[in-house]
Amino acid sequence: MAAPTSEHRGNLRYVVFIAAAAAMGGFLFGYDSSVINGAVTGIEKHFDVGAVETGFVVAIALLGSAVGAWFAGALANRWGRTRTMQVAAAAFAVSSIGQMLPLAMWDLALWRVLAGAAIGMASVLGPMYIAEVAPAAYRGRLGSFQQLAIVLGIAVSQLANYGIASLAGGDVNNTLWGLQAWQWMLGACVIPAVLYLVFASIIPESPRYLVAVGRMDEAREVLTKVEGPGVDLDAELAEIKSKLRDKPSGLRDLRGPALGLLPIVWIGILLSMFQQFVGINVIFYYSSSLWQSVGIDQSQSLLISVISATINIGGTLIAMRLVDRVGRRPLLLVGSAGMAVSLATAAWAFSAATGSGDKVHLPDPQAMIALVAANVFVLFFALSWGVVVWVLLGEMFPNRIRAAALSVAAAAQWLANWAITVSFPRLSEWNLSLTYLGYAFFAVLSFVFVARWVKETKGRTLEEMG
Repeated sequence: MAAPTSEHRGNLRYVVFIAAAAAMGGFLFGYDSSVINGAVTGIEKHFDVGAVETGFVVAIALLGSAVGAWFAGALANRWGRTRTMQVAAAAFAVSSIGQMLPLAMWDLALWRVLAGAAIGMASVLGPMYIAEVAPAAYRGRLGSFQQLAIVLGIAVSQLANYGIASLAGGDVNNTLWGLQAWQWMLGACVIPAVLYLVFASIIPESPRYLVAVGRMDEAREVLTKVEGPGVDLDAELAEIKSKLRDKPSGLRDLRGPALGLLPIVWIGILLSMFQQFVGINVIFYYSSSLWQSVGIDQSQSLLISVISATINIGGTLIAMRLVDRVGRRPLLLVGSAGMAVSLATAAWAFSAATGSGDKVHLPDPQAMIALVAANVFVLFFALSWGVVVWVLLGEMFPNRIRAAALSVAAAAQWLANWAITVSFPRLSEWNLSLTYLGYAFFAVLSFVFVARWVKETKGRTLEEMG
């Protein structure tokens, strides 16, 4: 194969830049959903509430995310992809300040709903936009930017939490510059929100949206920049227009014979739900309190969360290298198998726990085995389901229904995330070992689902999807 020309490399650099800019919404997703991990203990002590109230506040942002995701497709079709990103960024910035300065638990909950709505919108817009601007040969790797941004957001939030807690003397309820440390953790979210707003204001609109609304000259200009030389733009624009069939779709266009929806929509929904039902966000929402519950002090538990986030980044980078080489399905199958084994191992280790409440103890070697198994689980998730689901959701739906179908699938993902998050505190108090065994069961089911129903999309253009 001939080496890429400087012009090709220049176009690829441009596409990488705009894909990374769009993926800043994923960074917000990862940052906000994980920053609460370090603040949970501080919130409980500050407001003198228990696990149920705290779990509600942690999880209610996910309901807001489901609402934001549900409406994101319709808003993106009406306002455009980039303008809707700007709205999401502004909402997230405002909510970050509100979360930093809550009057009471109900006030904190309301601000988290707004933050969740912004994240839900971003979770739809990022994969949609990247899939619509990326050349087919690079779409898997560029689509992986969404998950890379998510895991970087998780890692940065954990580092920020650890740094803020260290400055506050290791206790998140200690005062730092007039506010408690946990408040600074939540307020720091405003920084990535402003960056997202800036990036969303300078990247070009999606060429497929521009075709849908009849702005053909602008669409040609964007395609010229992202596709590079040697592409028949007239043919590509004609093909895009023919697949859109006059106007973008709404939710009514998703109706089909399979329980009221098109089969491809159900596949997207189930991919989203399995991604959450394996329990990945338990690690990033509750790992600090989880490790404290089995005898590890607060400072060390935050450090373990940083290590888990770093492993998450490593697994994501592996997936980015492989997704366009080996394909989507093989990565999903390997990930499902690895997650099932590591989760079952963690379940066995947690079965040795003794005591209850704040007096739980996990003996050696089970304590170390549980810690290793949890991080092996994170690795297998990151190199498979973490990346591939976002890539598939961005590319698997036909052009005309992409916005609506992606909104439904993302909303299902957030609802599944909410169900796992809100149930974990009670389930872990009931039986931590059986809880992890349940997550292992869903990992096994995810393997069967992929083997039976998920088709490979590697190397296909968006117009070939239907």
